Amino acid sequence: MSETANADAPPGPRHGPAPAPPRPRRRRSSDTAADGLFHVLAAGAGYLVLGILLAAALSMLWGGRKAFATFGLHFFTSTQWDAVAQKFGAVVPIYGTVVSSTIAIIIAVPISLGIAIFLTEIAPRWLRVPVGTAIELLAAIPSIIYGMWGLFVFVPFMATYIQPWLIAHLGPLPAFGALFRGAPIGIGMLTAGIILAIMIIPFITAVMRDVFLAVPNGLKDGCIAMGSTTWEVIRHVVLPYTRSAVIGAIFLGLGRALGETMAVTFVLGNTHDLKLSLLEPGNSIAATLANEFTEADSDMYLSSLIALGFVLFLVTLVTLAIAKLLLLTVDQRKLQRR
Repeated sequence: MSETANADAPPGPRHGPAPAPPRPRRRRSSDTAADGLFHVLAAGAGYLVLGILLAAALSMLWGGRKAFATFGLHFFTSTQWDAVAQKFGAVVPIYGTVVSSTIAIIIAVPISLGIAIFLTEIAPRWLRVPVGTAIELLAAIPSIIYGMWGLFVFVPFMATYIQPWLIAHLGPLPAFGALFRGAPIGIGMLTAGIILAIMIIPFITAVMRDVFLAVPNGLKDGCIAMGSTTWEVIRHVVLPYTRSAVIGAIFLGLGRALGETMAVTFVLGNTHDLKLSLLEPGNSIAATLANEFTEADSDMYLSSLIALGFVLFLVTLVTLAIAKLLLLTVDQRKLQRR
């Protein structure tokens, strides 16, 4: 009886000293050396990027020193671009770059946002992959193809249908109409902005789609369980959760538009005339560099073109800095709400 009870009873605590805790593994000298090497390589890669950025800026500043020394601040306020008289000003290229990129962003952002929302929240599963693949293929098309298509297909369409309608219906307006006056020749600021919008839509859409897919399903399911509609889920969950990434995608597209060369060169008109109308030909910094760099037959001409490149560098840098500040502001607001 006692033997059976002892057999059925749970085993008691083991007598004797408790086992010692495992000793932490001592780091070998090879591990320490590997960590140090990794730290040096990673830090070197980061400093290398800063060094290349600084070297590019200094090289362009040095190349444009003659133009800056000769014209001074007048280089940023003059509309004159006369290679014969050796007088150069950057207002027209800067104006064309900013206006065409602004038009592209105004057109591309709503379309990209709509496509990304459709692919992630509305489209059936069998349609998401083909449309997403098509968007990625559009991003892979070279810019010169967009430029040739714009010149031979889109410019005649604009000259035949779009620009005459804009001139007839919007041109007579008191103040706003000044943007839509001129001859319907097809090329111009508006055409260049639309071509740029078509080019940057795939980039913005791809980033937005990826960040929308990263939203946790639990947040969306909880919102739906409370009776929210699809639009309410998008408005109150998806967009607030991805606000920072969406802003980053928009400025990524803007940076692409600011530096675009060949597509704009084909359809912008490439004239150094400052005109308010969006239907008139104009110029941009990138198009000016592409068209006139091989024709620079004097040191002043070449220095002015390099100075334009430095201006484009500054414009892009300021744009990215504004994007970074916006992202920091959004992140701080999120932390304050929490």
